[in-house]
Amino acid sequence: MKKTRMEAFSDGVIAILITIMVFDIKPPAGTDLAALNSVAPLLLNYMISFLYLGIYWNNHHHMLQICDRVSGGVLCANLHLLFWLSLLPFATNWIGASNFSQLPVAVYGIILLASAVAYFILQASLIRAQGADTRLKKAIGRDLKSRASLAICFGGVCLAFWYPMVAFAMYALLAIVWLIPDQRIESHINSQSGDESLT
Repeated sequence: MKKTRMEAFSDGVIAILITIMVFDIKPPAGTDLAALNSVAPLLLNYMISFLYLGIYWNNHHHMLQICDRVSGGVLCANLHLLFWLSLLPFATNWIGASNFSQLPVAVYGIILLASAVAYFILQASLIRAQGADTRLKKAIGRDLKSRASLAICFGGVCLAFWYPMVAFAMYALLAIVWLIPDQRIESHINSQSGDESLT
């Protein structure tokens, strides 16, 4: 199966999710700094959620660059990832409306954790679909960064019930860590391009 339809569908879904999150931010009632401050929690959480969706889109694009085909299992894994990402606007709005209360911050973290697990499943499905000696498997290696990120996100979910702002800061830190596209895949793509230019 060709991968182009899956890429196009994923791009469209993520673009729609970002648009939905913007619509949830209503302009403040007044025109002074105090009025702007009233929507600050929503703006802050929108920024972090936008980063996460951008990171998933970016890494999804890079991962598929070194894959040649997809299978039925990959399509299901991709839908599983998009399902969890589609819940981000709901959680983003809830955190802003509740001013970073415990349960909304914990639910936000659970959605981030589930999205990370879903991405891990998609990655494994793509490796299986490419064959045993796939370029993606070589580029990913042991994937310690992803495993460490899962642990930090899980820790944030647990902390959210006592220290929601600390938990949210952990989620924000993870977003910053993943802001740069996966260098393992990037370097593999660049090395492959160099090899092709020599032939």
